[in-house]
Amino acid sequence: MEGMKVVMAVVIDGRAIAKKTREKLKIEVQELKEKGITPRLAVIMIGDNVASKVYLKNKSKACDEVGVEYIEYVLNANIEQQELVELIEKLNKDKSINGILLQSPIPANLDINEAIRKIDYKKDVDGFHPMNIGKLVLGQDTFVSCTAYGIMRLFEEYNIELCGKNVVILGR
Repeated sequence: MEGMKVVMAVVIDGRAIAKKTREKLKIEVQELKEKGITPRLAVIMIGDNVASKVYLKNKSKACDEVGVEYIEYVLNANIEQQELVELIEKLNKDKSINGILLQSPIPANLDINEAIRKIDYKKDVDGFHPMNIGKLVLGQDTFVSCTAYGIMRLFEEYNIELCGKNVVILGR
């Protein structure tokens, strides 16, 4: 057994971290409301994807829990690209909307890349707009994809140093 390295496993409690994060967000949202700012998230879902419905139900519940207004736009699966673009442009112009999320997957007849590029990068809460991806690569402050951000947040919370390590993330 000489030369073998013993590695201790760390069980990360994501639910506890999520709860702690929501409590912090609740306070931040309340502070914004006291300044006259009511955070509003506009979510666009196209079609009838069951997994997307579950995801958005959870997103709506989380928004409600922290005090963010959640507005959902459910569009027919056979809409045209122009209809999607028009809705995005309308939401971009709406000063009461602070964030826009385009739920994927979207129907194959639609161009998701064009739709993402149409979202104002300052309202792109998924961090998928090319401007936000570029800022991320440059290490500038920007929206970051929530899955990647959440995973990094877990590592930070548990003081897990990643430099020089191989990391495998397993999920559903």
